[in-house]
Amino acid sequence: MAPNANVPQPQSPSEPTAGELERLKQEEARLSSMLASIRQQKLSVLRSRTLTVGIIGFGRFGQFIGEKFTKYGNVIGTSRSDYTKLANEMGAKYVPLSDLESFVMEDELDVIVVAVSIVSFEDTVKDLVPHLKKRIATKGAGSCPLIVDVLSVKEHARKIFLERLPEECDILCTHPMFGPDSAKHGWHGQTFVYERTRIDKVLLDPSAHNSAWKNHSEDSDESESEFLDEKGVSHGIHENSEAHVEGMDRIERFLSIWEEEGCNMISMSCKDHDAFTANSQFITHLMGRILGVQGLKATPIDTKGFQNVLKLIETTNADSFDLFYGLYKFNRNSMEIIHNLRSAMDDVVRKLLEKEGNNISSVDMKKSCL
Repeated sequence: MAPNANVPQPQSPSEPTAGELERLKQEEARLSSMLASIRQQKLSVLRSRTLTVGIIGFGRFGQFIGEKFTKYGNVIGTSRSDYTKLANEMGAKYVPLSDLESFVMEDELDVIVVAVSIVSFEDTVKDLVPHLKKRIATKGAGSCPLIVDVLSVKEHARKIFLERLPEECDILCTHPMFGPDSAKHGWHGQTFVYERTRIDKVLLDPSAHNSAWKNHSEDSDESESEFLDEKGVSHGIHENSEAHVEGMDRIERFLSIWEEEGCNMISMSCKDHDAFTANSQFITHLMGRILGVQGLKATPIDTKGFQNVLKLIETTNADSFDLFYGLYKFNRNSMEIIHNLRSAMDDVVRKLLEKEGNNISSVDMKKSCL
């Protein structure tokens, strides 16, 4: 049957014109060059507006991040031990923890990073609060530094910050998911998780985002609540607040340090973070500790798999037991992980015994498994 002239006929895909691929390559190169230029301009702005970052807990991890921060601004460290010489060598200032008031009252202090252990975190924040209140009373509400944590558990840090800190303090909860050992060759490609928690006395709602987590490059200031005026025009509730604009700018400048060092920036709620890390970080440490107790040693005929097991034992047991305890104690999902591991172990052993035609009582199973 002849085709109906009035019925549109399907079009065959058009062939690329001559030189089209070359044109696209040139456009790609142009955009890449433009992106590189923008990144250089961004870095220039970052460096021209120098941040002063204070670090409470200038131990191994505090020194690890402090050394990088000196590339982008001024660093002031404080700790129980005397790290004056080490701080001077990296271009930082050091104030003993016994003089915490002087540390907090530094004129240009923009950010305070609380980089202590999980188990000492709450007491450290308690000690910090009176000095923050004095700074606010002396220098004004707008003088309060941005307060940042770097704990491996986020809901605990968020709760302590919101319960203890003056409302004038902006809050950023973060977790650099790497450390001096895993990132000894640089931060490029390492994951950095963060939640903007409070700005200008307003508690931000991470669930208001279209996604609970997203890449920093896609995560602009969408956390701002909006309303429509009588003409139907959308406005941000803080669009005329200088304090909000300055607070957001300060957070972005601090986050940009990690971004410029090549971190994989992930915006995520503290709740989601803890759910994920229980199934990754905590279970990794748990298995490393369990296997470490067995005293496994290298042999002349190790498989690659067993070498990886030994590496797991080495890396997890190199961290302090306080860290492991903190991952357990202050993540509400950790006990569920332990129960699931017990159940899985019982299930695997049961299948082995059933394969041999043996039955085992639940009592014996409890004795034989975790």
